[in-house]
Amino acid sequence: MSTHPVIPSPHSERPPLAQRPSSTGTPPEAGSARRPGVLVAGLLLLGVATLPAFAVRPDPADPPFQDLDDQWLAWMGGPHDGPYAVLAAALNWFGGPLGVVVPLALLFFLLLRGRWVSVGFLLGVYLAGNLLVLQGLKHLVDRPRPENPLVRVDHGSFPSGHVAGAALLVVLVGVLLVPAARRRAWWLGGVVFTLAMMWSRTWLHAHWLTDTAAGAAAGAGAGLLAWWLCAPALAREAARGRRGAAATAPDAAPAVP
Repeated sequence: MSTHPVIPSPHSERPPLAQRPSSTGTPPEAGSARRPGVLVAGLLLLGVATLPAFAVRPDPADPPFQDLDDQWLAWMGGPHDGPYAVLAAALNWFGGPLGVVVPLALLFFLLLRGRWVSVGFLLGVYLAGNLLVLQGLKHLVDRPRPENPLVRVDHGSFPSGHVAGAALLVVLVGVLLVPAARRRAWWLGGVVFTLAMMWSRTWLHAHWLTDTAAGAAAGAGAGLLAWWLCAPALAREAARGRRGAAATAPDAAPAVP
Protein backbone atom coordinates (compact mmCIF):
# COMPACT_ATOMS: atom_id res chain seq x y z
CA MET A 1 0.00 0.00 0.00
CA SER A 2 1.43 3.36 -1.10
CA THR A 3 1.99 6.04 1.52
CA HIS A 4 2.63 8.86 -0.90
CA PRO A 5 0.10 11.68 -0.51
CA VAL A 6 -2.28 12.22 -3.35
CA ILE A 7 -1.49 15.49 -5.09
CA PRO A 8 -4.56 16.96 -6.76
CA SER A 9 -4.28 17.81 -10.40
CA PRO A 10 -3.99 21.53 -11.11
CA HIS A 11 -7.00 21.14 -13.41
CA SER A 12 -9.25 19.35 -10.91
CA GLU A 13 -10.50 22.46 -9.14
CA ARG A 14 -10.97 24.72 -12.15
CA PRO A 15 -14.47 26.10 -12.38
CA PRO A 16 -16.73 24.82 -15.13
CA LEU A 17 -16.30 26.49 -18.49
CA ALA A 18 -19.66 28.31 -18.21
CA GLN A 19 -18.47 29.95 -14.97
CA ARG A 20 -15.00 31.03 -16.10
CA PRO A 21 -14.47 34.67 -16.93
CA SER A 22 -13.87 35.50 -20.55
CA SER A 23 -10.29 36.14 -21.63
CA THR A 24 -11.42 39.57 -22.82
CA GLY A 25 -12.98 40.45 -19.47
CA THR A 26 -16.51 40.25 -20.93
CA PRO A 27 -19.11 38.35 -18.90
CA PRO A 28 -20.21 35.09 -20.57
CA GLU A 29 -23.81 36.28 -20.95
CA ALA A 30 -22.70 39.39 -22.85
CA GLY A 31 -21.02 37.40 -25.60
CA SER A 32 -24.09 35.28 -26.31
CA ALA A 33 -26.74 37.94 -25.75
CA ARG A 34 -27.57 38.43 -29.43
CA ARG A 35 -30.21 35.91 -30.42
CA PRO A 36 -30.64 35.16 -34.13
CA GLY A 37 -34.40 34.82 -33.69
CA VAL A 38 -34.67 38.43 -32.53
CA LEU A 39 -32.76 39.63 -35.60
CA VAL A 40 -34.87 37.55 -37.98
CA ALA A 41 -38.13 38.71 -36.39
CA GLY A 42 -37.06 42.36 -36.49
CA LEU A 43 -36.05 42.23 -40.14
CA LEU A 44 -39.20 40.35 -41.17
CA LEU A 45 -41.45 42.84 -39.39
CA LEU A 46 -39.66 45.81 -40.92
CA GLY A 47 -40.10 44.14 -44.30
CA VAL A 48 -43.82 43.68 -43.64
CA ALA A 49 -44.05 47.41 -42.91
CA THR A 50 -41.87 48.59 -45.80
CA LEU A 51 -42.92 46.44 -48.77
CA PRO A 52 -46.59 47.55 -48.73
CA ALA A 53 -45.38 51.16 -48.76
CA PHE A 54 -43.98 50.63 -52.26
CA ALA A 55 -47.32 49.12 -53.31
CA VAL A 56 -49.17 52.18 -51.97
CA ARG A 57 -46.81 54.84 -53.30
CA PRO A 58 -47.72 54.65 -57.06
CA ASP A 59 -51.40 55.37 -56.29
CA PRO A 60 -51.90 56.30 -52.61
CA ALA A 61 -55.65 56.85 -53.06
CA ASP A 62 -56.28 53.41 -54.59
CA PRO A 63 -53.59 50.84 -53.63
CA PRO A 64 -53.97 47.17 -54.62
CA PHE A 65 -55.52 46.22 -51.25
CA GLN A 66 -58.03 49.11 -51.09
CA ASP A 67 -60.99 46.72 -51.40
CA LEU A 68 -59.92 44.98 -48.18
CA ASP A 69 -59.58 48.32 -46.41
CA ASP A 70 -62.99 49.47 -47.66
CA GLN A 71 -64.65 46.28 -46.45
CA TRP A 72 -63.07 46.56 -42.99
CA LEU A 73 -64.03 50.21 -42.71
CA ALA A 74 -67.63 49.28 -43.55
CA TRP A 75 -67.63 46.81 -40.66
CA MET A 76 -66.40 49.63 -38.42
CA GLY A 77 -69.38 51.78 -39.40
CA GLY A 78 -70.92 52.20 -35.99
CA PRO A 79 -72.86 53.17 -33.97
CA HIS A 80 -69.96 54.97 -32.32
CA ASP A 81 -71.14 55.23 -28.74
CA GLY A 82 -71.27 53.26 -25.51
CA PRO A 83 -68.32 51.46 -23.88
CA TYR A 84 -66.58 51.03 -27.24
CA ALA A 85 -66.41 54.79 -27.61
CA VAL A 86 -64.86 55.10 -24.14
CA LEU A 87 -62.22 52.46 -24.90
CA ALA A 88 -61.40 53.96 -28.30
CA ALA A 89 -61.11 57.45 -26.81
CA ALA A 90 -58.78 56.20 -24.06
CA LEU A 91 -56.54 54.46 -26.60
CA ASN A 92 -56.58 57.57 -28.79
CA TRP A 93 -55.36 59.71 -25.88
CA PHE A 94 -52.77 57.10 -24.90
CA GLY A 95 -51.32 57.14 -28.38
CA GLY A 96 -51.32 60.95 -28.39
CA PRO A 97 -49.97 63.41 -25.82
CA LEU A 98 -50.80 61.16 -22.87
CA GLY A 99 -48.68 58.37 -24.32
CA VAL A 100 -45.51 60.39 -23.75
CA VAL A 101 -46.01 59.98 -19.99
CA VAL A 102 -45.08 56.29 -20.10
CA PRO A 103 -41.70 56.69 -21.86
CA LEU A 104 -40.88 59.67 -19.64
CA ALA A 105 -41.72 57.71 -16.49
CA LEU A 106 -39.54 54.84 -17.73
CA LEU A 107 -36.74 57.29 -18.49
CA PHE A 108 -36.80 58.80 -14.98
CA PHE A 109 -36.88 55.34 -13.42
CA LEU A 110 -33.78 54.29 -15.36
CA LEU A 111 -32.01 57.54 -14.46
CA LEU A 112 -32.71 57.01 -10.77
CA ARG A 113 -31.31 53.50 -10.99
CA GLY A 114 -28.19 54.72 -12.79
CA ARG A 115 -28.80 52.50 -15.80
CA TRP A 116 -27.12 54.79 -18.31
CA VAL A 117 -26.88 52.25 -21.12
CA SER A 118 -30.61 51.59 -20.82
CA VAL A 119 -31.29 55.34 -20.83
CA GLY A 120 -29.36 55.74 -24.07
CA PHE A 121 -31.10 52.71 -25.55
CA LEU A 122 -34.55 54.04 -24.64
CA LEU A 123 -33.92 57.54 -26.01
CA GLY A 124 -32.19 56.37 -29.17
CA VAL A 125 -34.73 53.70 -30.10
CA TYR A 126 -37.80 55.75 -29.21
CA LEU A 127 -36.62 58.76 -31.22
CA ALA A 128 -35.27 56.74 -34.15
CA GLY A 129 -38.37 54.56 -34.31
CA ASN A 130 -40.71 57.53 -34.41
CA LEU A 131 -38.68 60.04 -36.44
CA LEU A 132 -36.82 57.82 -38.90
CA VAL A 133 -38.94 54.71 -39.41
CA LEU A 134 -42.46 56.03 -38.87
CA GLN A 135 -42.12 59.52 -40.33
CA GLY A 136 -39.94 58.21 -43.13
CA LEU A 137 -42.68 55.82 -44.25
CA LYS A 138 -45.38 58.48 -43.86
CA HIS A 139 -43.54 60.93 -46.12
CA LEU A 140 -42.65 58.18 -48.58
CA VAL A 141 -46.32 57.24 -49.09
CA ASP A 142 -48.51 60.16 -47.91
CA ARG A 143 -51.68 58.08 -48.19
CA PRO A 144 -55.03 59.87 -47.71
CA ARG A 145 -56.96 58.96 -44.59
CA PRO A 146 -60.54 57.64 -44.54
CA GLU A 147 -63.21 60.30 -44.89
CA ASN A 148 -64.73 61.92 -41.80
CA PRO A 149 -62.40 60.66 -39.05
CA LEU A 150 -63.90 60.94 -35.57
CA VAL A 151 -60.72 62.36 -34.03
CA ARG A 152 -58.21 65.01 -35.01
CA VAL A 153 -55.55 63.65 -37.35
CA ASP A 154 -52.55 64.93 -39.29
CA HIS A 155 -51.38 64.11 -42.79
CA GLY A 156 -50.35 60.66 -43.91
CA SER A 157 -52.43 57.61 -43.10
CA PHE A 158 -49.78 54.95 -43.77
CA PRO A 159 -48.56 53.66 -41.35
CA SER A 160 -50.46 54.32 -38.12
CA GLY A 161 -48.36 56.28 -35.64
CA HIS A 162 -50.54 55.30 -32.69
CA VAL A 163 -50.12 51.59 -33.41
CA ALA A 164 -46.40 51.88 -34.18
CA GLY A 165 -45.82 53.73 -30.91
CA ALA A 166 -47.79 51.12 -28.96
CA ALA A 167 -45.86 48.20 -30.46
CA LEU A 168 -42.51 49.95 -29.97
CA LEU A 169 -43.35 50.73 -26.34
CA VAL A 170 -44.28 47.10 -25.69
CA VAL A 171 -40.84 46.01 -26.91
CA LEU A 172 -38.96 48.70 -24.95
CA VAL A 173 -40.70 47.93 -21.65
CA GLY A 174 -40.29 44.20 -22.20
CA VAL A 175 -36.56 44.54 -22.85
CA LEU A 176 -35.74 47.02 -20.07
CA LEU A 177 -38.08 46.08 -17.21
CA VAL A 178 -39.55 42.61 -17.63
CA PRO A 179 -37.43 39.66 -16.42
CA ALA A 180 -36.61 37.14 -19.12
CA ALA A 181 -38.63 34.42 -17.37
CA ARG A 182 -41.80 36.52 -17.59
CA ARG A 183 -41.41 37.94 -21.08
CA ARG A 184 -43.61 35.36 -22.77
CA ALA A 185 -46.64 36.54 -20.80
CA TRP A 186 -45.61 40.15 -21.45
CA TRP A 187 -45.38 39.57 -25.21
CA LEU A 188 -48.83 37.98 -25.25
CA GLY A 189 -50.28 40.92 -23.34
CA GLY A 190 -48.46 43.30 -25.67
CA VAL A 191 -50.02 41.63 -28.72
CA VAL A 192 -53.49 42.07 -27.23
CA PHE A 193 -52.77 45.73 -26.45
CA THR A 194 -51.46 46.38 -29.97
CA LEU A 195 -54.48 44.67 -31.54
CA ALA A 196 -56.77 46.83 -29.41
CA MET A 197 -54.95 49.93 -30.65
CA MET A 198 -55.34 48.72 -34.25
CA TRP A 199 -59.06 48.25 -33.74
CA SER A 200 -59.48 51.68 -32.16
CA ARG A 201 -57.76 53.49 -35.05
CA THR A 202 -60.01 51.86 -37.63
CA TRP A 203 -63.14 52.16 -35.45
CA LEU A 204 -62.47 55.90 -35.21
CA HIS A 205 -61.99 56.03 -39.01
CA ALA A 206 -58.55 57.52 -38.45
CA HIS A 207 -56.74 54.78 -40.42
CA TRP A 208 -57.23 52.00 -42.90
CA LEU A 209 -56.72 48.44 -41.65
CA THR A 210 -53.47 48.00 -43.60
CA ASP A 211 -52.16 51.24 -42.06
CA THR A 212 -52.50 49.74 -38.61
CA ALA A 213 -50.92 46.41 -39.60
CA ALA A 214 -47.93 48.26 -41.07
CA GLY A 215 -47.68 50.42 -37.97
CA ALA A 216 -47.59 47.40 -35.67
CA ALA A 217 -44.90 45.75 -37.81
CA ALA A 218 -42.83 48.95 -38.03
CA GLY A 219 -42.87 49.62 -34.29
CA ALA A 220 -42.17 46.05 -33.20
CA GLY A 221 -39.60 45.50 -35.94
CA ALA A 222 -37.64 48.64 -35.08
CA GLY A 223 -37.64 47.74 -31.40
CA LEU A 224 -36.50 44.14 -31.97
CA LEU A 225 -33.74 45.13 -34.39
CA ALA A 226 -32.43 47.74 -31.94
CA TRP A 227 -32.58 45.16 -29.13
CA TRP A 228 -30.48 42.75 -31.18
CA LEU A 229 -27.91 45.45 -31.93
CA CYS A 230 -27.64 46.67 -28.32
CA ALA A 231 -28.06 43.33 -26.52
CA PRO A 232 -24.36 42.91 -25.51
CA ALA A 233 -24.20 46.39 -23.94
CA LEU A 234 -27.50 45.84 -22.11
CA ALA A 235 -26.30 42.42 -20.89
CA ARG A 236 -23.04 43.89 -19.56
CA GLU A 237 -24.98 46.58 -17.72
CA ALA A 238 -27.31 43.97 -16.20
CA ALA A 239 -24.30 41.87 -15.11
CA ARG A 240 -22.68 44.90 -13.44
CA GLY A 241 -25.95 45.59 -11.63
CA ARG A 242 -26.11 42.03 -10.32
CA ARG A 243 -22.51 42.14 -9.13
CA GLY A 244 -23.12 45.48 -7.42
CA ALA A 245 -26.21 44.17 -5.69
CA ALA A 246 -24.33 41.09 -4.52
CA ALA A 247 -21.43 43.20 -3.19
CA THR A 248 -23.71 45.47 -1.16
CA ALA A 249 -25.95 42.72 0.17
CA PRO A 250 -25.57 41.97 3.92
CA ASP A 251 -23.56 38.87 4.83
CA ALA A 252 -25.58 35.74 5.35
CA ALA A 253 -26.43 34.89 8.93
CA PRO A 254 -24.15 32.22 10.49
CA ALA A 255 -25.53 28.75 10.56
CA VAL A 256 -26.94 27.58 13.90
CA PRO A 257 -25.23 24.34 15.05
